Amino acid sequence: MKSTDNFKRAKTKRNNKTLNLLLIIVLVLALILGAILGVINFRQSRKMDLSVPYDINRNLPIDTTASDGVSTADGFASDLCAAPASLPRDGVAMTSGDEKALLFNLDTSVPLFAQGIYDRTYPASITKIMTAIIALKYGNMNDEVTISKEDVTLEKDAQLSGMLPGYRTSMDGLFHALMVYSANDAAMAIARHVGGTVENFVAMMNDEAKSLGMTGTHFVNPHGLHDDNHYTTAYDIYLMFNAAYHYQKFYDTMQTNVYNLNVIKPDGSASVIRLDSTDKYLTGEKTVPQKVSVLGGKTGTTSQAGSCLAILSQNSYGQPFISIILNARNKNILYDDMDLLLNQINQ
Repeated sequence: MKSTDNFKRAKTKRNNKTLNLLLIIVLVLALILGAILGVINFRQSRKMDLSVPYDINRNLPIDTTASDGVSTADGFASDLCAAPASLPRDGVAMTSGDEKALLFNLDTSVPLFAQGIYDRTYPASITKIMTAIIALKYGNMNDEVTISKEDVTLEKDAQLSGMLPGYRTSMDGLFHALMVYSANDAAMAIARHVGGTVENFVAMMNDEAKSLGMTGTHFVNPHGLHDDNHYTTAYDIYLMFNAAYHYQKFYDTMQTNVYNLNVIKPDGSASVIRLDSTDKYLTGEKTVPQKVSVLGGKTGTTSQAGSCLAILSQNSYGQPFISIILNARNKNILYDDMDLLLNQINQ
């Protein structure tokens, strides 16, 4: 009898130990689960809400007290180059300290050279890169456009294609005249046709500039003829050019060295206007440095802006680069200094 009681007590003791062990295991598992859930909740609370696309106009602060109404926040993207206002490079010196210049490696997002890239300056016809962007985003290249008197009534010595009021051509023709010959009448016709009015088109240009993070830019016309309130920076031009060349139409057109513009005159007769590129690299007037391929870009010249050039190029390894020079004293200096930048891309 005594033996039976001892057996029962031993069995009860073993059952209690087993139960205690199970309780400990459950408690440990509960603590581990709680810790895991806590970490997950913390991480979720630290994440950005990516349920909707990023909107620079909604998410970046705007300085409403600024007289020009320009956003004061810097644009950002993981694949963009960031650089100080000035970044010297051994063996590289622009002819003048007044020039604004940069050289960026687009493959690595590494800046190689910078000089005054955030200084406000005038873009001249490099403005037309933005005109091209708006035309591609909102225009139809198959549309027919009739040239108006407003399109050709511009300041003396403005670069004009030779079209007259009443001439008809396609949006595609105007786009080529804009990019290849830097025709101001083409810029005006595009703006009128796409925007309804030139003023509305310019507003579209400024909206697009904000969306690209071009916080130092303000446009007042689609062609770049001088106006004190029409300005930009070398870095903003980089942002604009970087966005533009991803359009296949822009990429193809900027490499064109000569274009035949087909027009219909008011009497119904057809005519062709030959338009040569304003880029001396493309026309062969200026020799490209060895082991460098110039893919194209945009020129600009006014007395206030000086000689300007934005170039997309490749080195011998196929890496792409953007190089920009603004406010050179003349075209000879412009291309000599651009050669100096292009010679860096294989080093």
